[in-house]
Parts: sequence; C-alpha cells; structure tokens
Amino acid sequence: MPDQRLLSLATGTLPEFSPAEVTRACAEAGWPACGIWYDPETWTDATTADVAKAFSETGIIPLDIEVVWIQPDGPDPNHQRLIEAGGEIGARNVLIVSSDPDRAETKRRFAEICGWAADAGMNACLEFLPITEIKTLADALDVLNDVDHPNAKLLIDPTHLARSGGHPDLLKDVSPDLLSYAQFCDGVAALPDDDIQTILNEAVDGRLMPGEGALPIAALLKILPDDLPLAVELRSKALRDAHPDPVARARAVLDATTGYLES
Repeated sequence: MPDQRLLSLATGTLPEFSPAEVTRACAEAGWPACGIWYDPETWTDATTADVAKAFSETGIIPLDIEVVWIQPDGPDPNHQRLIEAGGEIGARNVLIVSSDPDRAETKRRFAEICGWAADAGMNACLEFLPITEIKTLADALDVLNDVDHPNAKLLIDPTHLARSGGHPDLLKDVSPDLLSYAQFCDGVAALPDDDIQTILNEAVDGRLMPGEGALPIAALLKILPDDLPLAVELRSKALRDAHPDPVARARAVLDATTGYLES
C-alpha cells in the first residue's frame, strides 16, 4: 500500500447501502478496510451479526464506526448501543462530534464515552467541524487536553481543517499519540461563502478525489505520521451519480487515492 498506510473507505462514500453491503463492496473493490455507519433506527442485533460476518468472511478491517453526536438535550442511550456494536464487530475507532454549546458538558460526556470506548476496545476520536460546537482544531485540543483519557484521539478531516480557517502547519505541534487515523479527500480552494449550509453541502455532496482539488493535502500527508491510517471520505453527489454501483464507486475512489499517493 502506498506510503505503508492502511487505507479505508469511509462509510459516507456509500450512504445508500447497508453496513454489510458496504463491507462486501469495499472488499470486492480491493479496499483493505472500511468504515461503518450506525443508524439507531434500523440497527439490531441481527445487523451486528451480519456486519461481523461480512468482516470475518472478507478479511477486511473495520477501521471505524460512526457517529456519536453529542447533543445539548442530555444523554442518548443509542451512543452506548453504538459503541457496544462497534466493539462486537471489531471496530478500531468510534467517531464523535459535539453540538452542545456547553463546553464543560461536552468534556464530561466525552470522558464518559472514552470509558465506554476503552471497554469496547476502541479509540474515541473527536472530530472538529464548523457546523458543530467543536468547530476548530483549537476547540478539539481543548477538550482532549482537559479530558486527558489514554484513548481520546483527534480526528482530522482536510475539508473541515480548511473551512475552519486551519492549515496543516497547525498540526506540527500535535503529538502523534493523539492520532489514531485521519480522514482524507480533496476540495476546492475556497467556498463562495462561509454560510453553514454551504459548508454542509460541501461536506455531504461536494468533496473531490485526491488531487482533483486545491486543498493542501500533500502538506497534510507530510505532517501526519507515515503509518497513520487514512479513511477516504468521498461524500459526493457527482460520484454517486457517476457510479451507482457500490463496487464500481468504491473501486473508482481506491484507484484515484492510490494513484495520488503513488504520484
């Protein structure tokens, strides 16, 4: 694998398909790992069994499960259910974001989630993005430093880093011990405005293949540890329209990513 990195296809690249279908499509396309989306409305014990079977039969790695979304309306029992399911399928990481404006409460609940994740054998990875209350790298580091849990990790996405006013140079002082994996994709140099809806539209529909855009992803790769796994997050309406078949879509993203890394 280029740069000796584990490459994983983030689950949002194949949003129309079930977790087991995503796993098998990624395996058929040649990915060594993939991520899983947990929908509390549809996930059952049978889903856990089906997904675990898909990973066992294909031999690929469940890199992460998402998303634990901390909200200001109090604890959500589905968060613990998600983490328990992640542990049962063997996921290495759980993705966490927070929309609670009370930073102290976010820290308290993140610490609790870190404990659950540790019991399930996973890292608890806090992602910052402008549409949440943990908007910037500095916000995320504030939470991580105060919680100071051994499996509390920082999750970096190049689009969110750019749209929050950040640059890869800001990561030079971040300890590699805080990193478990990173997301990866490309995007336009700048959005037409900084409206939340514009940022959200890019995040879910407008990402670009590595090398197709103008984000400083080469600089990001130089700063990240050489062996840090990458979850390629290619949420893109154009990609979905061009490749309705999940295997073809997964293969197109893998070809573009490996081609970029090899170049």
